[in-house]
Amino acid sequence: MARNILILGASYGSLLGTKLLMAGHNVTLVCRAKTAELINRDGTEVRIKLRDEAVHRAIFSRDLPGKLDAVTPQNVDVSRYDMVGLAMQEPQYTNHTVRMLMVKIAAAKLPCLSIMNMPPLPYLKRIPALADMDLEEAYTNAQVWERFEPGLVTLCSPDPQAFRPPEEAANVLHVGLPTNFKASVFADDKHNKVLRELESDIDAVTLDGKDVPVKLKVFDSLFVPLAKWSMLLTGNYRCITPHEPQSIRDAVHGDLKRSQTIYDHVDAIARRLGADPADQVPFAKYAKAAESLLKPSSAARAVASGAPFIERVDLLVKLISHQLGVPNAEIDRTVETVDQKLNEKIVQGGSGAQ
Repeated sequence: MARNILILGASYGSLLGTKLLMAGHNVTLVCRAKTAELINRDGTEVRIKLRDEAVHRAIFSRDLPGKLDAVTPQNVDVSRYDMVGLAMQEPQYTNHTVRMLMVKIAAAKLPCLSIMNMPPLPYLKRIPALADMDLEEAYTNAQVWERFEPGLVTLCSPDPQAFRPPEEAANVLHVGLPTNFKASVFADDKHNKVLRELESDIDAVTLDGKDVPVKLKVFDSLFVPLAKWSMLLTGNYRCITPHEPQSIRDAVHGDLKRSQTIYDHVDAIARRLGADPADQVPFAKYAKAAESLLKPSSAARAVASGAPFIERVDLLVKLISHQLGVPNAEIDRTVETVDQKLNEKIVQGGSGAQ
């Protein structure tokens, strides 16, 4: 049975969207008017490398069994959808029309699967050790999440690395590291039935008889997606330096010993919250993957181009570690550097002042 899935965010969201379309489900991407017009006219193109193939394949939405459309936030009819994918960067939810859509989604009690790096606050409320912590400061606007029932929001670790090539149109996405989306379950079995159905349908997809990477994997543990925190704090946020941004590879491999101490510390925080070591990714595996990540992280690129706000998983982890009584000087230093760079942009009156 074809499900109708609403995905907020047409850039990274088009990766999950393409996998769903390949599996025969229908997808609506929520984006700006200009991008919606482009997608409704030409569809999307996702470039992905199949196992043992040297070059990327271009997968066009118009060739897939599922139906794709794109709309602006104010034109969404929430009654049409079985599930929502949250694929925008966390600061984008503060946009007025997006916020109004979020109010409608919360009121409709639609299950929401986040593929953001920044975990939605209602999801964190599902973790007993975090339920009463003061974490709002890490969010651009924590009020966006107030109306959501925690059990209806889950997190999917956005491990696949993908980017929009700057020279291409806004409907093109290039997948650099085709790993899996690892999702925690919802509170309600009827929503998990849909989630596991999507998992199984995506798993069965082939292209010219070959398996297609980037699966949706569903886990009973709430802690599996938190494995991404160690990667973000060790690599992505350390791409932001007092000077020019550096690649994820250089951030991790510039001082491998220091990187491992940060990684291990964040893993230990997740275990204190309740994660099982089996939920986590060994440092050696991450360090190996980081060797091929030759660009700065999206957070570092955003800061370099003058963004006034970015997702602050670094600050979130700092707040959690301090409230658990296990602060870490390296994490505190990273947060300080990010704060400083964001502040610089605002003080300069660059794009941050517009």
